[in-house]
Amino acid sequence: MKQVIFKSKNLYWLLSALIVFGFASCKKEHANLVGGTGAPVITSVSTLSKTVTNSSDSVSVTTYDNTGVPTTVKNPAPAQVVAFDSLTATGNKGNYYVIRGTNLGSVTSVQFNGISAYFNSALVSDNAIFVSIPSNVPTVNQSNKITVTTLHGKVNFSFTVLTPPPTISGVSDFDFTAGSQITLTGVSFASVSKVGLVGSTATATIVSQTDAQIVLTMPSATVNRTNLIFTYASGTVTAPTEFVDLDNAYQIFVNNTFENGWIDASWSGPSGLSTAASHSGTSSLLATYPAGGWKIEGWADWNQPGKFVYDPTYKYFTFWVKGGTVDHTLNIEGDQMVNGYGQNGNFPIVVPAKVWTYFKIPLGAPSSTSATLLNLWANGTVAQQLGFFLKGQSGDVDETYYFDEVAFVR
Repeated sequence: MKQVIFKSKNLYWLLSALIVFGFASCKKEHANLVGGTGAPVITSVSTLSKTVTNSSDSVSVTTYDNTGVPTTVKNPAPAQVVAFDSLTATGNKGNYYVIRGTNLGSVTSVQFNGISAYFNSALVSDNAIFVSIPSNVPTVNQSNKITVTTLHGKVNFSFTVLTPPPTISGVSDFDFTAGSQITLTGVSFASVSKVGLVGSTATATIVSQTDAQIVLTMPSATVNRTNLIFTYASGTVTAPTEFVDLDNAYQIFVNNTFENGWIDASWSGPSGLSTAASHSGTSSLLATYPAGGWKIEGWADWNQPGKFVYDPTYKYFTFWVKGGTVDHTLNIEGDQMVNGYGQNGNFPIVVPAKVWTYFKIPLGAPSSTSATLLNLWANGTVAQQLGFFLKGQSGDVDETYYFDEVAFVR
């Protein structure tokens, strides 16, 4: 979302113009209390302001390193709001517009598609009304009209309130397989007619939709990671949220089962497959940590063929995990990581208690020692073990964790 910074001199100019207009309106209405007595007429609608940048207002910043060498960076100019008067037949929710015409001075109501809009009577003249489009104006299957009611009549004017782009605020899952369902919450899903995938010709099937929620059945596709493309009433938009196609990932546990030869290799029991909880499907991987213990719970691939060989096309390690009774730090361990598969705390993550949390951790290349990357192949290019270590603490209780949709993603 673009950040708009108001430059004071322009804002003062714009407000001053409105105040002058308001005084003029008051004078006019004082002389003619309710304006013209004829039926109201709307001749046009225009915008009130626009956001611009002036390259001459850009700012140069110079910094010096510890040897005194300067570096100068030119920051872009901030956005400015300036007066703007352009005729338009469409408008966006929350923006201000000027309704122009005659016999408007006695206005009692302004509606967009039947929803009343607030207007300041001090900014009304017999020829203009300043008004903002309410956020709750419906935009789908509507009359697309402005209705102005005065003491002397009513007038309609063709005007389309644009449907805001669909915006995702919450997801049921960042992973999908062919035929799986994901639920998106947010705004403006009611007018969505098609949901595509970036990098693919496949489209998702819309199961149900309201303005605040849409349920999708995901298609079979050849993408590794993708974004959704929404076709809606006002055009198309690509959502910034990234989704992972697990069908094209290296799977350890997906669709209720171990994959690629991986098996349970935990130190404590019970462990392994469990139907007590699941994020997607009916099963997950159970890991238990006895109170006060120093345990690694995890999985291994001892089979031939098998083993997870380094491949530079794999970029992330992803999984869902349901936390225990309190927040804990788990340490991801691997047999080819810097400190090996043991009680070493190779890569710490904080897992919130009692809820499912999604992790998407970037992978390091062989010999990588970066603290922000999961260096699964630091000591060798064939990984055979992967687990989570929980250090014992004073006051611990027995802890139970569940893991689901465990995979390495290209």
